[in-house]
Amino acid sequence: MTEGLQRTEVEPGRRYDVFHTDCPARDMVDHVTSRWGIWVLISLRGGDLRFFELRESIQGVSEKMLSQTLRTLVRDGLVRREVEPTTPPQVTYGLTEFGRDVAEPLTDLFDRITRRLPPRTAAATG
Repeated sequence: MTEGLQRTEVEPGRRYDVFHTDCPARDMVDHVTSRWGIWVLISLRGGDLRFFELRESIQGVSEKMLSQTLRTLVRDGLVRREVEPTTPPQVTYGLTEFGRDVAEPLTDLFDRITRRLPPRTAAATG
């Protein structure tokens, strides 16, 4: 068994039952749609980034939460982690093929929201 989510085989043409609490796909959806998971995937759509570049691109995320989120997404097979043997080690993160496939509709969703978001008025925000 590999580290991370327990993956069970599903018959061809069948899907995981995401409404079942033990479904591995449900766990992955929770990871992808977590507060920081979405932002990491969208940030990496533009290309590989080092840890500090990711932290700077995602305002408001702490180093601890970014580290935890990256560890989870790497374990899920959505993000790859490459360590260059330098002193200190340089770590780069990028999307796997599966990660790109998952990030694409998220990026489309955010693009639609930012294009169509009505301007906020003082009455709506206060």
